[in-house]
Amino acid sequence: MNILLAMFLSISINSYADYFDTALKAYNKQQFVKAIEFYRKACYSGNAKGCCNLGVMHANGNGVKQNNVKAVKFYSLACDGGNATGCFNLGVKYDIGEGVQQDDTKAVKFYSLACDGGDAGGCANLGTKYNNGEGVQQDEFNAVKFYTLACDAGNAGGCANLGLLYSHSDDEAKQDKPTIFELFTKACDGENAIGCLNLGLMYDKGDWVEQDTLKAFELFTKACNSGSANGCLNLGIMHTKGKGVKPNNAKAVKFYSLACDGGNATGCFNLGVKYDIGEGVKQDDAKAVNFYSLACLGGDAIGCANLGNSYYDGEGVKQNKFKAYEFFKKACNGGYSGGCSNLEIMYSTDNIIKPKVKKLLRKAYYSK
Repeated sequence: MNILLAMFLSISINSYADYFDTALKAYNKQQFVKAIEFYRKACYSGNAKGCCNLGVMHANGNGVKQNNVKAVKFYSLACDGGNATGCFNLGVKYDIGEGVQQDDTKAVKFYSLACDGGDAGGCANLGTKYNNGEGVQQDEFNAVKFYTLACDAGNAGGCANLGLLYSHSDDEAKQDKPTIFELFTKACDGENAIGCLNLGLMYDKGDWVEQDTLKAFELFTKACNSGSANGCLNLGIMHTKGKGVKPNNAKAVKFYSLACDGGNATGCFNLGVKYDIGEGVKQDDAKAVNFYSLACLGGDAIGCANLGNSYYDGEGVKQNKFKAYEFFKKACNGGYSGGCSNLEIMYSTDNIIKPKVKKLLRKAYYSK
C-alpha cells in the first residue's frame, strides 16, 4: 500500500485571527512574503492554523527559502495547538525522514493524533502503518478500521487501500466483489489513480462486472493521467492489441514511454521490444538495449534475457558473451525459463568460457 502524502493550506478563518485572514488573502494573491509575515504573527499569537500554514510555506519554499527543519518546527507548534492537519503533516515528515530523522513510531503517533482530530489522511496513513507493520505491530483488523474511517470521511486513498486489502486477503469472506467494486469506484470518483486502475482491471477482465473494454480504456486513461504508471502500461497494451481502441503502435509507444518513465519495468521492456522490431518507432538496437537494461534493473526477467541476447549477438551494443551469460543467469534466477534455456545452450556449446568456469556455472545452474 502506498503512503498517502499531502500538504495543503487551511482555508478556515478563526474569528479572532485578523493576522490569519490577512495572510490567507495575501497567499491567494501569491504575495508570499506578506503571507509569511502575517502567518508568523498569527502563529505566535496562538493561532494553530497559522503555524500549520507557515510550516507548509517553509516546506514548499513559498516566500522563503525551502527549509524542512523549520517546517517541522511549525507543524509541531500547530499540532501542539490542536491542529489536526499540523499533526498529519508532522507525521508525514517523520514517515519519510524529511527535516527530521525517519521514525515510524513517531509517524504513527502523529497520524493517530491527526486521525483523532478528524483528519482523514491521518486515518488512511495510520491504516497503512498497521497494514505494513511499520512503527506498530502488524494488525489487519486495525488497518481495516482506519482505512474505513478514512474512506467514510471521503479520503479516496483510504477507499483504494481498503479495496486492495480486501482483494488480496486470504480470507475468502473478505473477497466480497461488490464491496471491492464499490470501494474502487469511490476511490476513482475521488481522483485516486489506484482506484481507477483497479476498477479498470475489473472491467477489462470481466471480474464480477460485465466485461467492457471501452470502460476499461476510459479508466486506464484516467489512472494514467493521474500518474499511475500501471495505468499507462495498460493503455499501451490496449493500443498494441486493439482492445477498446483501434490498434496504434505509435500511441502504444507513447504510453509505454510514460509507464517506463514512471518506473514500470514492464513498460520499459515493451518499449524495448518496439525499438527492437521497429513497431511504432524507427528500429533502433541501441535504444532497445537501453530499455531492456532499464527493464532488467527493475526486475523484469524477460528484459534481462533480451539484454543477454543483445550482448550475445552484438546488436546495439559491443558483443560480450560474458555479459550475455550474466544476463541470462539473472533472467533464469528471476524465473524466466527462456533465460535458463539460453544458459544451458551456452554451457553446452560456447567455447568462450574456460572449462573450469563452465563446470562451476553448470553446477550453479543445476543447483537452482
